[in-house]
Amino acid sequence: MHRAQMQGLHLRPIFSLSMTRQSAVAARRTAAVAQHMARMSTEASSSSEPTVKFESVLSMRNYVLNRPDKLNSLNGDMLEQLRPKIEEWSTSDLCTTIVGTGTGRAFCAGGDVAQIAVDAQDPEKRSGAIGFFKREFEMDYILAALNKPYVAIMDGITMGGGVGLSAPAHFRVVTEKTRFAMPETNIGYVPDVGASYYMSRLDGQLGTYLCLTGNHITGRDVFEMGFATHYIPSRRVPALLERLATVEQFSWHLMSGERLPEDPPFQLTGDVRVALDYAFRHDTVEQIVEELETLSSKDNNEAVRQWASETLATLKERSPTSLKLALYSLRKGKNISLLQALRLEHQLATAYCNMAAPDFVAGITNVLVTKSKEPTKWSPDTLKGVTSDLLARFVGTGSTYTDTKGHSLEISEELLAQRLPSPYRWSLPSEEEIGAMVKGSHKDSGGTSLKRQEVLDTFERLRERKLGVKEKVAEVLSRRCTEDKDGFLVWN
Repeated sequence: MHRAQMQGLHLRPIFSLSMTRQSAVAARRTAAVAQHMARMSTEASSSSEPTVKFESVLSMRNYVLNRPDKLNSLNGDMLEQLRPKIEEWSTSDLCTTIVGTGTGRAFCAGGDVAQIAVDAQDPEKRSGAIGFFKREFEMDYILAALNKPYVAIMDGITMGGGVGLSAPAHFRVVTEKTRFAMPETNIGYVPDVGASYYMSRLDGQLGTYLCLTGNHITGRDVFEMGFATHYIPSRRVPALLERLATVEQFSWHLMSGERLPEDPPFQLTGDVRVALDYAFRHDTVEQIVEELETLSSKDNNEAVRQWASETLATLKERSPTSLKLALYSLRKGKNISLLQALRLEHQLATAYCNMAAPDFVAGITNVLVTKSKEPTKWSPDTLKGVTSDLLARFVGTGSTYTDTKGHSLEISEELLAQRLPSPYRWSLPSEEEIGAMVKGSHKDSGGTSLKRQEVLDTFERLRERKLGVKEKVAEVLSRRCTEDKDGFLVWN
């Protein structure tokens, strides 16, 4: 299926066969998939198994990250296995859908950075550390440029490099078991794998907040903030994989969401969300901290004061150098392409590998190797200490620290010619889209002012009553709009 076909996925019937033949084929397909899934469930993961398994079920191709004892963290060997298989599937007429899953309680907890930190300290092995990031970021771009549906099942821990594998997917499925984070500032590094591109395009300043704090959020939060496209119970994942394998033509209707009764509501809403956007709108970390200090002591809302106080405490534990570089990359990433964002992030990763600052090694050693309960000792340990000369090592023109030692990103002309889809097309409506509807500039608004119920009804219709649409639109309207004397909405 080519990208042109994908544009109308939700408008086409799932099956194109006649009803009689359809029933027979579906029965055979379902039986085959059931046998395959049963076989998969009995296979025990062991050290003798490959770190990535590749499954072919009818027209579906599934890569399975298989290092459960390491939470499926990516290493060089896994990347070497993934790339040729993904490239093969991308051109195969027998493959209509690509799916990514993980064994155990994680999709992917990130890159295996502990070994990278060791190699970075050895001048003889430093080139290999830089090369790892090259291979990882190239893999992320290859996934983004796929010309057929790619589904990432984020059923479990999904952090760092796992976000890099899932962000390019056309459909990103989360469950109640999902634990999502970009925790790099806690290990003296910066969010990478395209985070400066993807996270900067989330509503308001949510991406900035998550990337600077490194805070974990749940599956429902990931869905409601717009990163994930679908939310289902974990128990439904096997059935979803069966359905993806048995259909003749892919449709996003296959992944209708379902909310579990015990799920807590999204916490970053209402007054807290207003405060978040207000504090993290600044272009310097110092200004963000100053705003949080004011909110934590003077805001009239207790929930806002508590959130600001907790956020301040978190930022003070993070690497000051990482915070400044993370904010820099997010602000740049908002206005550049995915490829440009990956090149920027590779430049920063290269500088870290070339020991432009000691925090990368210090953070990984303290948090991931020795697993100390004590805070990491950063150098410098204050925002003021992060001088322009230090930052120039990472972003300055001609810096010797950004020498890739022959490991610059290489993307083929064929991939560069591919038009990348909007990353959040299949997600809940964004605040930008909701605002356009209220202001009359949305193509489906009719160019007229609308009342609250009219906006809710319009988005319910446009998204075909997808789970969460009504709640998301209602929350945004209550936070961003007022009503005039006639009941029409005014966007503030």
